[in-house]
Amino acid sequence: MTKSIDHISNNATFLTLGESYYSIVQPTLFESETRLVHFNKNAAVTLGLVKDAYHDPELFKIMSGLKTIENCIPFAMLYSGHQFGHYVDELGDGRAITLAEIKNANDETWELQLKGSGLTPYSREGDGRAVLRSTIREYLCSEAMHGLGIPTTRALSIVSSNDKIIREKIEPAALLTRIAPTHIRFGNFEVFYHRNQYSHIRVLADHVLKHHYPELLSDTNPYRALLGEVIKRTAKMIAQWQSVGFSHGVMNTDNMSILGLTIDYGPYDFMETYDPGFICNHSDMHGRYAFDQQPDIGLFNISCFAQTLIPLLDENPDNAQMIAVREMKKYKHDYVRYYTEIMQKKLGLTTECDEDKLLLNDLLHMMKDDQVDYTILFRRLCDFNSTSLTDNNKIRDMFLQRDRFDKWAARYQQRLSKENLSDAERQFNMKKINPKYILRNYMTEIAIQQAQVNHDYSEVNKLFKLLQNPFDEQPENESYADFPPDWAQDISVSCSS
Repeated sequence: MTKSIDHISNNATFLTLGESYYSIVQPTLFESETRLVHFNKNAAVTLGLVKDAYHDPELFKIMSGLKTIENCIPFAMLYSGHQFGHYVDELGDGRAITLAEIKNANDETWELQLKGSGLTPYSREGDGRAVLRSTIREYLCSEAMHGLGIPTTRALSIVSSNDKIIREKIEPAALLTRIAPTHIRFGNFEVFYHRNQYSHIRVLADHVLKHHYPELLSDTNPYRALLGEVIKRTAKMIAQWQSVGFSHGVMNTDNMSILGLTIDYGPYDFMETYDPGFICNHSDMHGRYAFDQQPDIGLFNISCFAQTLIPLLDENPDNAQMIAVREMKKYKHDYVRYYTEIMQKKLGLTTECDEDKLLLNDLLHMMKDDQVDYTILFRRLCDFNSTSLTDNNKIRDMFLQRDRFDKWAARYQQRLSKENLSDAERQFNMKKINPKYILRNYMTEIAIQQAQVNHDYSEVNKLFKLLQNPFDEQPENESYADFPPDWAQDISVSCSS
């Protein structure tokens, strides 16, 4: 491992595509002093740095936007996208600048990106900045998702400043250093499709295949294979979201990663009381991105991406259309398969029976009707006693209609009898997939308030450590696994979050 990022960084391979795909731009300096809020030591190791690399003053300057990386050209990507269902031609990185590309000892490539680094040609009417509130939210949630085993971008650090930014109110500015194998999203393809620049799509697709899906290059139709793989990864990611009650909030096509990563954390939330129609974004007045709509929105987004590849799929437009439709039809099958597999495991089932779907759906209906906390219920269900139903009061007491639960519990007991596992074995397996800790909005709000008012980052650090191991018991943190306080219902998040 090395401590110097200059010695392991190179120009991002994305730059080889040419300036039709990006704009070269320098980070805008903060006017006031910067301070380190938090540093992700595990992410540093992933990049090939030592854990305490934040002590390096040169790295701190880079994470503060005060210095670019030696021999590397910073840039902002051009892309478009469907925002709340409507196509917007030119979006792009309005407040993000990619600094460099890093290859670690495992030959993995990671892009290093500053988010909140100032104006770019794609900022439109924005200021190109990020507030401390939004950077803390993304920093903590990206690590929470990583801890849950859900594909995601990650973050290396948060740096704050005394500069003031106007959102709904005046807030302190901050910078997030984000990392991902690539930040290419569906919108990178859409912009060229809608401008009829099909040769640009081919160049971009070839780049993605070469650098991120090289195993597909030997396929008889690599572009079809690319579409199929993106569909599969997207379906799996959204199935994982649904399984933990995660609501993204802004599933625009420009927020959909070409690698199937969770990207662009804005008004996200982890659902507390089970409500299929849960809307986490108060800007989403019509519920387009409600929790139960996410799988269907995934298909809409995939269709937008598939459309961009039609010029590449076959020389005959009709054949290309048929190929795209055939691949898109796999999305629902893939999603149902992944979701079913995960939910089977959440119930402790290792085999499939005809009654399993009804058993799960009936449980979810009960949870909805009785306003049961999603995460706590599934964690308590891990300790279900299949030999003595009267010993399950901790689960039973979560329901208002307890007779209804008793009937369900008897069916669940009968179903578990068909499994070749002891209660102890099943409980062990279930606790590896049903998290005890999730990032509830009230937790983030406490951390944000302490950071904004007192420059106290201890709660950020505590949550960061907690969320890296969400399946572990962590007795010292038991309070974080409890029901949220009443005041948490008043927290509201929007697209500016």
